[in-house]
Amino acid sequence: MDNTMIYKELANAIRGISIDGIGLAKSGHPGLPLGMADVATVLWAKYLKHNPNNPNWYDRDRFVLSAGHGSMLIYSLLHLFGYDMPVEELRNFRQWGSDTPGHPENFITEGVETTTGPLGQGLANGVGMALAEVSLATRFNKNGHNITNHYTYVIAGDGDLQEGISHEVCSFAGHNQLGKLIVFYDNNNISIDGKTDLSYSDNTKLRFNSYHWDVFQIDGHHTKSIENAIEQAQKTPKPSLIICDTKIGYGSPNREGTSKAHGEPFPEEEIKLTKEALGIPVDAQFYVSEEAGKIAEKTLIKGADLEKQWREHFKNYQLKYPELATQFKMCLDGKFGNKNLDIPEFPPEGEMATRTASGTVLNYIEPHIPSLIGGSADLTPSNNTLAKTQIAFSTKNQKGRYIHYGVREHGMGGIMNGMALHGGVIPYAGTFFVFSDYMRPAMRMAALMRLQCIYVLTHDSIGLGEDGPTHQPVAHLTSFRAMPNILVLRPMDANETVMCWKVALEQKKGPTCLVLTRQKLPVYDRKKLEYASAENTKKGAYVLTEDKDFSAIVMSSGSEVEIALQAKENLNQKGIKVRVVSVPSFELFEQQSNSYKREILPTAIRVRSAVEAGASLCWWKYVGSGGKVIGLDRFGGSAPYKTLYDKFGITAKAVTSSIIQQRKGV
Repeated sequence: MDNTMIYKELANAIRGISIDGIGLAKSGHPGLPLGMADVATVLWAKYLKHNPNNPNWYDRDRFVLSAGHGSMLIYSLLHLFGYDMPVEELRNFRQWGSDTPGHPENFITEGVETTTGPLGQGLANGVGMALAEVSLATRFNKNGHNITNHYTYVIAGDGDLQEGISHEVCSFAGHNQLGKLIVFYDNNNISIDGKTDLSYSDNTKLRFNSYHWDVFQIDGHHTKSIENAIEQAQKTPKPSLIICDTKIGYGSPNREGTSKAHGEPFPEEEIKLTKEALGIPVDAQFYVSEEAGKIAEKTLIKGADLEKQWREHFKNYQLKYPELATQFKMCLDGKFGNKNLDIPEFPPEGEMATRTASGTVLNYIEPHIPSLIGGSADLTPSNNTLAKTQIAFSTKNQKGRYIHYGVREHGMGGIMNGMALHGGVIPYAGTFFVFSDYMRPAMRMAALMRLQCIYVLTHDSIGLGEDGPTHQPVAHLTSFRAMPNILVLRPMDANETVMCWKVALEQKKGPTCLVLTRQKLPVYDRKKLEYASAENTKKGAYVLTEDKDFSAIVMSSGSEVEIALQAKENLNQKGIKVRVVSVPSFELFEQQSNSYKREILPTAIRVRSAVEAGASLCWWKYVGSGGKVIGLDRFGGSAPYKTLYDKFGITAKAVTSSIIQQRKGV
């Protein structure tokens, strides 16, 4: 049987499996798997470099189904090509505890590279994967020893290209000439509401040409056209968009080419009619023809051989370039040099913004961590994210480990996720804390996937002053503290900032927010003032200082710890003994034992106040119903920052008054 016939058998197997799985679940999106089955078949059967025996083999090609609603496409591919995806899991599509959730989840299903569903995110991840590939290849490949040499393939739909993030990341990819990125656009002209021309009339070819991509337009159901397009795309130094003109719900007599094919399971009768039209046995669920069934064994043999060749190649590389090989393995294993976390303390003198302290830490650690790749959304001087030894990544110097993302926070977050998913890279990048609003969807996906991404979020409160409420984050600390799997760190001074960076580098099972000040803060002399060591930052909350037989607790984070300390002095003058607790991280504190938490916040002490220049909501769990929170439950204003703190009542006087009122029972 020639390739064209085998491809047809495989594509129809995908179609049959997809409508069967969706039919059993009575839920799902049949349109994309039926429409893109031909493209996916040609890619996986002929071009995709992968090894089902080891889905995480480093030098595999990456495949991203950005249009994640069509998840039965990737589950069918995994089943057909020899991955651990038995028929039982296909039958359990969208059911509790299955390996076939409604949208692809990389932390659930082996062979799924990234979690997709929110449209555009997968496309952004693909750009990040391609960026990581070229960065590692340029730095470590040597004289024909190409230990990093793979493509990133993405299937995207109309929704992916309509979402704003696609404009950000595709512009970035073209500017940086990420030539190993190949995107297949499922151009079926149908959306949930109906035909795409209800809301969408972009000239996609011109759009991507303007981004400096190569664009090919083909019949997405014609095998030879698909092969030719992939081969041309592999040869170009530019990223490639292959516009695949397809029919949504291909093969369905009554739903092909209609919006009903997009997100509605086929009725039983339509499943039968579709199978008849495609030549699939009507009464056989999850049918795979004899010829299509042979592809799994062939792929397993081929994949094992490809990985074996790579491992032998890497052994030779190690012999010839031992130092580079050691660095490369450090990157893949997420390990660091011996000195990277031995960061010197800041001397207790003068004042320093925590963003400045963060920049100083970066200057120290960046040379020791070859996997660390930084960046900023066009705020490099403000975020202090460029280390002195770093060189910018560009088409002229792809060895550079600093990325100028431009004003593209959402795209930056999605690209960072792709880099982290690729492996060998720890991405960090900066923006103003308030602009995390633009990046939040990608940050949420990083948290869902537990990716090690580090966000340097400066200008953390009304402390930025004159720029006013548009630039002053108010609810942001609370909102991120409410998000699962994300670590929020807000240091009180330069030495807590050192510890926050150490925590972020060690935090390999989720993203970290470093929330940093624009304004200068004291660098405290912890020995002279009898303050606890900044090492305690790792516990999330700790006793900074206290009076013997204290009867009140004042707690805070970041820049407002200074206010808490001033309040303690005021209360001491009135004969009230106080404990001050620094709370750089709610999440780390919640990870501590119950005994430690009771030790820091003893239940017997009910007179408690918290002070923070942000929303008060999250503090009530610690102050209790009888406590007080001095916060900011409104938007900020434009004025010098000291004026703002005074006008909004975020002061030592207000904290002092709150403690006195509680003691009086007011």
